[in-house]
Amino acid sequence: MPPRWNENLLTAKLGIDYPIIQGPLGGLSSQRLTAAVSNFGGLGSFGAHGLAPEAIKDVIAQIRSLTSKPFAVNLWVSMEDEGARASDENAFNKSLAPLDAHIAALGAPRPEYEPYSPIRFEDQARVLLDEKVPVFSFICGIPPREVLEECRAKHIVTIGTATTPEESAALQDAGVDAIVASGFEAGGHRGSFLRAAEDSLTGTFSLVPQIADTVSVPVIAAGGIADARGVIAALVLGAEAVQMGTAFLACEESGASPFHRQVLQRKKAGHTALTKGFTGRLARGIHNRLLEELNHAETPVLPYPLQRRLVRNLAIPAEAAGRWDLLPLWAGQSANLSTCNDVFAFLTSLVGKVSEIAGHSFSGAQQPRKPNS
Repeated sequence: MPPRWNENLLTAKLGIDYPIIQGPLGGLSSQRLTAAVSNFGGLGSFGAHGLAPEAIKDVIAQIRSLTSKPFAVNLWVSMEDEGARASDENAFNKSLAPLDAHIAALGAPRPEYEPYSPIRFEDQARVLLDEKVPVFSFICGIPPREVLEECRAKHIVTIGTATTPEESAALQDAGVDAIVASGFEAGGHRGSFLRAAEDSLTGTFSLVPQIADTVSVPVIAAGGIADARGVIAALVLGAEAVQMGTAFLACEESGASPFHRQVLQRKKAGHTALTKGFTGRLARGIHNRLLEELNHAETPVLPYPLQRRLVRNLAIPAEAAGRWDLLPLWAGQSANLSTCNDVFAFLTSLVGKVSEIAGHSFSGAQQPRKPNS
């Protein structure tokens, strides 16, 4: 590690004080959380892949109203799976059948089929380019060459996501500035793009040194990192930063529902599992009745993002009824290590403990100060 654990080429490039990146969290993002992490001196991120371009523009403006520090906006390069556009009402009804009884028991109306209306990655990316976001991060592929070239021309830092060493090499060849090495312990979706997600499952602390040996650009460790011990381990293995997602979900500032945060705060997320049943793409969430039922081999699952939209018809009334067993609750394997209630308090403690383990006090790193807002 460098003399000061918090200073390296990546923190200098990003313009941040600490090599701590908040995971984008997809639909659980919030402008408040993004700004809070950035204001502390880390890199806040907002997962915007499910938003229309105009909504993304509004989100960026809101984040900028809350922080003058660098932040990232995250998109998915691959926005749909094969078969999404050809999927019809018959497929919809087959996949709805396993959810029908639960929806009816909760007193919610039976959803009706609606044709798929896609959102284009290129249209979303155009907003990030036009708004000149400080950092453009992405998963599930590599943006077109012209997008990455425009990022370089506009001094937008690019961060790609790899789940295998081969993916990291492809990202480096494309010219990205940094690479997230995403282990299978992470909550939420797998970002694989060269092979099927099921064939790209590698643990974080096996993946990080392999990717660090494969590429020359900075590596960011992600997956199962929830405390100072994980941060130190990642840095020792060759990462220049860590990305933490689930650790921030329980924070009051996150976009997770109060119910989701309570499950995490009460240490009820010990058993997580991978499933395609929540969205159509392989992702990790808390093991519950819904996950188990949707993981049955005979259960029909729509292509992404159709399955995600379908399951929301159950998730919304289940949340209102307090039925955690019928909710898609995203969480990584280290969820029960999370202690975050307030972002500033959590990061202050984390930085202090990492500094202590690394053999430095805050005199060896910039002393964090509570923001005014």
